[in-house]
Amino acid sequence: MTILERHDTGAVAQLIMNAPERLNALSDEMLAALQAEFDSLRGDRTIRAVILSGAGKAFCAGHDLKQMTAGRQAPDGGKAYFKDLFDRCARMMMSVQSLPQPVIAQVHGIATAAGCQLVATCDMAVAAEGTRFGVNGVNIGLFCSTPMVALSRNIPRKQAFEMLTTGRFIEAERAAELGLVNHVVPVERLADETRALAETVAGKLGAAVRIGKEAFYRQQMLPLDQAYAYTGDVMVENMLYRDTEEGIAAFIEKRPPDWSQ
Repeated sequence: MTILERHDTGAVAQLIMNAPERLNALSDEMLAALQAEFDSLRGDRTIRAVILSGAGKAFCAGHDLKQMTAGRQAPDGGKAYFKDLFDRCARMMMSVQSLPQPVIAQVHGIATAAGCQLVATCDMAVAAEGTRFGVNGVNIGLFCSTPMVALSRNIPRKQAFEMLTTGRFIEAERAAELGLVNHVVPVERLADETRALAETVAGKLGAAVRIGKEAFYRQQMLPLDQAYAYTGDVMVENMLYRDTEEGIAAFIEKRPPDWSQ
């Protein structure tokens, strides 16, 4: 069985975490498989949007606690293993946002701890009704410090802190209210609605979306004046694209654009 499946349809790639017996936990093997696919997608100009989903009854239950327990058996109590584990996980998470293509999480069942972090990390998310989200490590004495990074950049501070310190789940509708997910849909419509969103994005000028995604994240880290200066330069670069010129002409002439990429 392949732990991570990839299916390409047109300009959309779907990655399916395929370890349902472990609720698609981010095991060493799953982290490696995700990293390899993201590295592969980085240079794939035929793909303009990515869907990330999970097989079975859950999206992702976070890190593999059995592997983490085994890691504690090392002579140093697991310190080196845990440092390496969280470094690898952080690299994978950062790869999602540095990927040229937008990544959409297709979420069902539960998304807990690092699984919730993965939803928060994706550029967009569509959740099925009944999905629950949590950063529940505090319930077993492990504060979800790394999931906190992505979560606190998605939802208001006090709500994030409440989730982190109580270990309580929130429902899909509340996750949408807070901004963790974009849309909540009936479970039977989840795949279709997520794909419709992905295909809408994939139908845009790929070069414009690539430059825009990079700018979206970079400008957030800058002071206001620097953000405007940086994004102004990005727009100048974008305006000089041949396909942008064609897109503007097509809009004025009320016809579909003839884009080359």
